[in-house]
Amino acid sequence: MSGSSTLLAALAGRRSYYALRRESPIPDSKIKSILNQIVLQTPSAFNSQTTRILVLLKQEHGKLWDIVKDSLLTRIGAERYQKTAPKIDGFRAAYGTVLFYEDQTVVADHKAKFASYAEHFEAWSEQTSGMHQLIAWTALETEGFGANLQHYNPIIDDKVASTFEVPAQWKLRAQLVFGVPEGGPPPPKEKKPLEELIRVVGDDSN
Repeated sequence: MSGSSTLLAALAGRRSYYALRRESPIPDSKIKSILNQIVLQTPSAFNSQTTRILVLLKQEHGKLWDIVKDSLLTRIGAERYQKTAPKIDGFRAAYGTVLFYEDQTVVADHKAKFASYAEHFEAWSEQTSGMHQLIAWTALETEGFGANLQHYNPIIDDKVASTFEVPAQWKLRAQLVFGVPEGGPPPPKEKKPLEELIRVVGDDSN
């Protein structure tokens, strides 16, 4: 397999795995190396490099999901929390979480520096974050992890920031939970017909 086939196979293999164990098929140093490369190689509008990443492993990962639990208990109460408790426990049982942030100081600086495009920088920041999230998700799963993407921001933001000394200008956008998957891959999801999703103009292959 070569060329685009390798990338497309990795994308096809990326799924949401929720049953995860606190184990890793690779050393922590390789997890760090993968995410380092993703941060260095993922594009951003005007080379703004707005994305910031916080990686929490093992016990530190557990602290995060304790924060989520406490935040939800405060917000929705114990009775309602019982319905979501198994899901939170499942996330906590995993090996690590990648937290994706966007640095709002950089966004504001680029708005000022490139005033003609100022209205677009917040959207471009979100797009940059999305690219980092997808690449990290796909890369970790190619190494034998399972992963799922969560969004408990903003209810956890303040407590996470104080616990892990996150700069105030960083805005939390998503949490990628990863660990060794239990069981087989999830069943395929239904997809809309390609005719509804893509048009090619000027195609001479027919």
